[in-house]
Amino acid sequence: ILVGSVFASNDVLASVNGEKVTKAEINQLLKAKRITYDKLPAQYKQKVLDDVIIQALLIQKAERSGVENTKEFKKELAKVKRQLALRVFLKQKLDSIAVSQKEAKAFYNKNKDLMFKQPAEIKARHILVKTKAEAENIIAELRQTPKSKLEAKFIELAKTKSVGPSGKMGGELGWFSKAKMIPSFSEAAFKLNKGDITLTPVHTRFGWHIIYVQDKKNGGYAPFEKVKPFIIQQLKIKKLKKYVDSIKDRANIKYYN
Repeated sequence: ILVGSVFASNDVLASVNGEKVTKAEINQLLKAKRITYDKLPAQYKQKVLDDVIIQALLIQKAERSGVENTKEFKKELAKVKRQLALRVFLKQKLDSIAVSQKEAKAFYNKNKDLMFKQPAEIKARHILVKTKAEAENIIAELRQTPKSKLEAKFIELAKTKSVGPSGKMGGELGWFSKAKMIPSFSEAAFKLNKGDITLTPVHTRFGWHIIYVQDKKNGGYAPFEKVKPFIIQQLKIKKLKKYVDSIKDRANIKYYN
């Protein structure tokens, strides 16, 4: 019990007229921004906490004012209740819709090329310089480097000689498909094997590149089991839409222009 009490007290960030403001409450408010209170920069933590405190004070003031007994409040509350009822109802309906393995597999097979085809990708580094002569000198230096030390040397040269923004990261470009890069760059990069560099400089509008391929992934299709949750959700939504359309078809609707 003592341990639980300690954690509970640590979670309380403030008290507003006896009403606790907890970290969990603030995290819920920050959820849309995909950040938590603990990960906020120090200079923002106090501002966020103060904003919540002001809101708590105003809510307390509003509740004591008798505003909940006014016609305007009741009218707005009725609107909120209707929207809440709709949201909960639709969630319950969506959760209750069943999708069979057969249906999911059929959707996968029908949409494989359109939705689940993955292109070949490579993971690469590059060194960008302004002239062809500079690029050729770097290639000559890299060709004298043992294969086991090639990547380390490439990173070193990228940091000291590359004029591109990725230079300070050792020329790291991450994973990319052929379509993601300029054609001349992609053409040269995708011809390389893992652990190889371009032996002639590659020219683009940005300058002259030397490319080093760290790894390669063949293209193909995303495995069914990996995309199954997505497929089930899509089919549930499709069935829900049919349900909604059926309600509309049976309803007595009149349009007034």
